[in-house]
Amino acid sequence: MDVYSLKSCDTCRKAVKWLASENIKAEIYDIRTDGISENTITAAISSLGWETVLNRRSTSWRALADDQKHDMNGEKAIALISDNPTLMKRPLFHSGQEFVVGFDKIAQANVKNLTS
Repeated sequence: MDVYSLKSCDTCRKAVKWLASENIKAEIYDIRTDGISENTITAAISSLGWETVLNRRSTSWRALADDQKHDMNGEKAIALISDNPTLMKRPLFHSGQEFVVGFDKIAQANVKNLTS
């Protein structure tokens, strides 16, 4: 399993600790230093939808110009996240063809299902 996160994100740190406590093996990637491939972003958006993957509550989103936010769609979301990975909701869990985003109880159950 691959996990795309931010080292400075409290939720991502909790997720990494939770994975260890559940004995779930994962490769952890810091999207700020390691990046995330456009292919992975495209696959995540194809699987979950751009509305789920794009973090419109983030400081990065608020810093965008209004014309960048206007008429958002999948292609624009892929381009924006490729240019600025912190626009992606996190953590993003990826196993095989499956993706899970976030770290609530439902996401935790879905991650467990991916690894069983």
